[in-house]
Amino acid sequence: MFDLMKELDGASRIGIGGHVHPDGDCVGSVLGLYNYLIKNMPVDTVIDAYMERPSDVFDTVAGIGEIHETADEACDPYDVFFCLDCDHTRLGHAAPLFANAKKKINVDHHISNKGSGDVNYIDATAGSASELVFDLLDLQKMDENCAKALYIGIIHDTGVLQYSNTSPKTLRAVADLIGFGFDFSTLIEETFYQKSYAQTRVCGKAMFESVLLLDGKVAYTIVTRKTMEEYGLTAKDMDGIVNQIRNIKGVQCAVFLYEMSDTEFKVSMRSTDAVNAADIAVFFGGGGHKKAAGVTMEGSTDEIISRITERIAIQLTD
Repeated sequence: MFDLMKELDGASRIGIGGHVHPDGDCVGSVLGLYNYLIKNMPVDTVIDAYMERPSDVFDTVAGIGEIHETADEACDPYDVFFCLDCDHTRLGHAAPLFANAKKKINVDHHISNKGSGDVNYIDATAGSASELVFDLLDLQKMDENCAKALYIGIIHDTGVLQYSNTSPKTLRAVADLIGFGFDFSTLIEETFYQKSYAQTRVCGKAMFESVLLLDGKVAYTIVTRKTMEEYGLTAKDMDGIVNQIRNIKGVQCAVFLYEMSDTEFKVSMRSTDAVNAADIAVFFGGGGHKKAAGVTMEGSTDEIISRITERIAIQLTD
């Protein structure tokens, strides 16, 4: 861990970036840090946050309206640029800004990240990147906006504190955050559990069409662009489906594909201790955690499922 404010000493331009296809932890870590710096840095400091437009469920998070969804590569270099919840390869449109920054800081909890910054805080044992951002902040200088954002990030990446990446340290951070007095139960309901009618129908369709492999130890399902268009949904609406597939009794690894473009699919995996999903994702150029990982792959669905299943089978027979 490093001294955040010492690293920012003298910085007049600060950038913060999150990964492509932002999830709750990405949103929480980026906006948690953004709100903290807005409150505590000198008033004339330029502080910019970069991220693709996340799901509408995060619209109530303070600062969401100030996010830059595109980047001007010709802008003046940032004195400090933060890469949160990923390495530099997943920053999307913000990657050139990170590369050009005078100082690069990388905060992440993915085991596949070896550190992309001049300064790195990488801890694969942490429950979320939001938890690591929390470590860097002075609790006495936080406000409710910062606390709510970090709380959402922690809740989303720990499955409401039920995944194995939840530690006593995670729970202590959550206790401090809810001490700010916001309605945390409503945040959980509205950002994690609630789904639109269309999302629920697509999830039901995906479950109905799921297929078991390797004697029921692997389950997979696919959502095509045609299906998403039929229900008026986008990639941002696909969260949660892979978790439902993983809940099938006997399944050691769930694999969910949704079509991004012709022959290109986003692959998400959720597993038990029997399968290291991160190792499989890294093998194909992705990353993640032991029990939750993802990668973008090209090919037919049959080819992709065959290649992934082959890697899963190797682990299950070791």
